[in-house]
Amino acid sequence: MQHSARATPGASGMSPPARLPAAARRMLVDRLGHGQRPRDADPATIAAALPVGRLPIRMGVSADPADRLAHAAGESLPDWIARRAGRAAIVPDAVAHPGDPEDVQPLLAYAAASGAAVIPRGGGTSVVGGVTPTHSDRPILVLDLLGLAGLRSFDPHSGLATFGAGTTGPAIEAALGPRGWMVGHVPQSWARATLGGWVAARSVGQQSLGVGRIEALFAGGRVEAPAGTLVLPAHPASAAGPDLRQLVLGSEGRYGVITEATVRAVPLPDEERFPALFLPDWETGLSAVRTLAQARLPLAMVRLSGSLETSALLALGGRPAVSAALAAYFRLRRLPPSPCLVLLALAGRRRVVAAAEAEARAILSAHGAVRGPGAIGRAWAASRYGAFDLRAALWTHGYAVDTLETAADWSRLPALADAVIEALRGGLTEIGERVIAFGHLSHVYGSGSSLYVTYVYRTAADPDETLRRWRVLKTAASRVIVAGGGTISHQHGVGTDHLPYLEAEKGRLGVDLLDAVARTLDPDGMMNPGVLIPPRPRP
Repeated sequence: MQHSARATPGASGMSPPARLPAAARRMLVDRLGHGQRPRDADPATIAAALPVGRLPIRMGVSADPADRLAHAAGESLPDWIARRAGRAAIVPDAVAHPGDPEDVQPLLAYAAASGAAVIPRGGGTSVVGGVTPTHSDRPILVLDLLGLAGLRSFDPHSGLATFGAGTTGPAIEAALGPRGWMVGHVPQSWARATLGGWVAARSVGQQSLGVGRIEALFAGGRVEAPAGTLVLPAHPASAAGPDLRQLVLGSEGRYGVITEATVRAVPLPDEERFPALFLPDWETGLSAVRTLAQARLPLAMVRLSGSLETSALLALGGRPAVSAALAAYFRLRRLPPSPCLVLLALAGRRRVVAAAEAEARAILSAHGAVRGPGAIGRAWAASRYGAFDLRAALWTHGYAVDTLETAADWSRLPALADAVIEALRGGLTEIGERVIAFGHLSHVYGSGSSLYVTYVYRTAADPDETLRRWRVLKTAASRVIVAGGGTISHQHGVGTDHLPYLEAEKGRLGVDLLDAVARTLDPDGMMNPGVLIPPRPRP
C-alpha cells in the first residue's frame, strides 16, 4: 500500500497555507487583538559580521560563516526568535560534515585536541534547545550528521533494518517501502528529523499506539564516544544485565554520537484509515479515550482535541462552507456548537482494521460520539507535518506560537490539563496581554495519556520582550506540570529548556547517575555541554 499522506510532506498541500485563512485570523484578532509583524533580520548580513572562528581548520571542517550560522540553533521558540531577530547568542566556530562513520572518531580527537565542545546534530528540529550552543568558554564544533544516511542492511526474515543515523523519515520509508516494509515512526518533524535524532531525543511518533515508541523500535546500533566505541547488538531480548540501549535513548548527544541504528520494521499495512468523531465535551472525551486505551484494540492512534483546539483546526481548514455545514450537523445531532474532535488511525490487515474500527466506534458511541465527515481525518493526515509552516504563517501576522507536553496517569490528568491551560491563559495578564491556549491528548496508554498544549500570544516590537513573554509562560506551565505530578517531557526531550526541572522528576541520585555515565563515556565533558544534565566545571 502506498502511503500518500507520508510520501512527500510539504508538497501538494501538506503544510498550512503561508497566508492564514480568514476564519483563523478573525479568531486571533478576537481573542488576542491585532498583531504586528516583527521585523526580521537578514541572515546574510548577520553571517558577514560573524567573528572568525576559534578552531584550526582541517579537511572536512567548515568555517564558512553561513554554514556556522545555519547550525547555531534548533527549532525551539527561543531559537526562532533569536534567528529571526539576528540575535543568536552563540554561533559555533566550525561545522564538520562526516560522510562515513569512520570519520567521527578522528573528529572527536580533533575537537579534544582543540579544547572544543562538540554538538551532534541531525535535522536540527529540537524544540527544547537540544542543539543550541549554551556556553562560549571553549570553541564549539557542530557535527552535522546528515551525511551518515542511507540503508546499510535489511533482513526480511527478522524485519531488522540498519540505517545511518542521519537518515530522515521520508528516506527510511522510501528505502523500505519498495520491499513491502516500513518503520512507521512518524513524529510531527518526520520530514526533517533523523533516525539518530529520534533515538537521542526518545521520540514518539504519532502512530506509536500501533508501532510503538522509538524505544520499542530501536533494536541496536553504534555510538562513537570520546572514550571509545559502544556497540549495541540487536538481540531480540537479553537478560545480560541492564539494557545499555536505554542509556542511549534520550541521551541527547551527551554520551556520544549515534552513527547508525537498527530498527524493527513491520510489513506495510493493507489499509490505513483516519476516522473522525465528535464528542459533546472534554470530560466525556477523557472517559471515552480512557476506555479505548484500556480496551487494547489494535489502533494506531487515538487523539482527542479540546473544544477550542477543535474550533482552531476547523478554522485553519479555511473552508467556510464546510464549517457552516458542520455547525448545522452539530445542531442536528444535538451536539454543542464547539464539541471535541476524536481522531483515530488504524493500519493493518483489512479485516482487522474493519473490526477494530467497528469496536472503537461502538465504544465512542456509548459515550455520545457522532460520526464526522471522512474528509476531516484525511485532511488532518495530509497536513500533520506542517507545524513549522504554521509557526511562520502566524509570525507574519504578529503572533508567536509554541507547544509543550507532558504525561500523567488518568487520575491526575484532568486537573493537570486544566491547571496548565489556566496558567498559560493567565500568564501575561500583568502586562495586559492575552494568551490562547488549548490542548489535546495524542498518545494514550492504559494507565494514562500525554497532554499536548499549544499556546499563542502577540509578539512585541522588541524581540527581547517577545522572548521574556515566552519565558514567563514556559516557567508557569512547567511549574504547574511538576507540581501536578506530570513528566516534564513526554516526547520533546530535556535539552536546555527542561533542565531546571529534571531533578524534580529523577531525584538528585538519578541526575548523579546520568552524570556518572557521561563521565565514563566523555571524561572531559566535551559532548553537548549544558544539555540534559548540568555542565561540570572544566578541569
